[in-house]
Amino acid sequence: MSKQVSIVIPAYNEARYLEACLASLKAQDFSGVFEIIVVDNNSSDDTAAIASRLGARVIIEPTRGVCAARQAGTLAASGEVVLSTDADTTFPPNWLTRIWVEFSRDPEVVAVAGVVQYINAPWWARLYTRALFGTTNARYKLSGRVGYITACNTAFRKKAWSGYNTQFTQGGDEFGLLAQLKPKGKIVFQPDNTVFTSSRRLRRGLWYNMFVTIMLYYCVDYLLAKVTGKSVFGSYAPIRHDPKPLSPFIIWSRAAAVVAIVMITFPLLTHRVSAAHVFRATKTGLVTLTHRIQDPW
Repeated sequence: MSKQVSIVIPAYNEARYLEACLASLKAQDFSGVFEIIVVDNNSSDDTAAIASRLGARVIIEPTRGVCAARQAGTLAASGEVVLSTDADTTFPPNWLTRIWVEFSRDPEVVAVAGVVQYINAPWWARLYTRALFGTTNARYKLSGRVGYITACNTAFRKKAWSGYNTQFTQGGDEFGLLAQLKPKGKIVFQPDNTVFTSSRRLRRGLWYNMFVTIMLYYCVDYLLAKVTGKSVFGSYAPIRHDPKPLSPFIIWSRAAAVVAIVMITFPLLTHRVSAAHVFRATKTGLVTLTHRIQDPW
C-alpha cells in the first residue's frame, strides 16, 4: 500500500530524546498509511539502533548539517506529503490527522505549518514563542499569508518541493523552504496544532540565545549564505545535555563579539558587488572568532 505521509526526522546523537519522539508518533490516531524516516546525521551514540528497534526507516547522511539531513530524508520519502520535525519533539495524538485534513480538503494547499511549544521553557522563551506565533497567526488571518514556519512542525506536498539548499545550515530549512513553497500554492497555518520540543538550548540564557543563536547563527549566517553561496559560520554547536547558565561576563563578552561580527559583515548584506572580495578578506578572522563563542557539546 502506498504511503500518504512520510515523517522525516534528522538526528545527531539523539538517543536521549528519540524514543519519546517515536512513541508519540506511533500513538497517532491517523487512519491512513505513514512512514517514519530517521536520518542519522553521523551520530556516535545509539540513535540509529533505537530508531531501527522502534520501527523507523533509518537513512545515513554522513554530511553534518540539518539541511543535508532533511534533504536526504525527503529524497528517500515515498509519501505524497512530507512532514518535517525534530528528534527532541513529541506530538498530540491527533497532530497528523489534523494536518492531513487540510491537504485532503483542498488540492491547492502545498504546505501546512503549526506551532511549537518549548517544554519547561524560561519565561522569556514563553513570551518569545507567543509573540512569534501570535504575529504569524495575526498576519495569516489578515492576509492569508504565512510569514514564518518552524522546521519541527511543517508539512508539504513532495511534488511542490525542489530540494533544500545544503549549503545553508540553520534557517535554510525554514526561511529557504518557505520561500520555495510560497509561489507553488496555498500555505495553511494551524495556530492550535502544537508540538512540544525540548528547551535544552534555551538554558544558555536570554542574551546568549538572542545574540549568538538567533542573530549570528540563524539570521546573519542565513543572509550571508544567500550572498556568498555557502555558510560562513556553519551549524551552531549541538547541545545534547542540560547546560549550566553562563556567567554574566561570558554572556556579555559573547554578545559584544557577535555585535562586532555583525558590524564587520554588514557590507556583505548591502553591497553584493563586492561580497566575494570582502568574504575572502574576512572569512578567516570571522570563523576564528566564531569558534570562540560556540557552545561546548
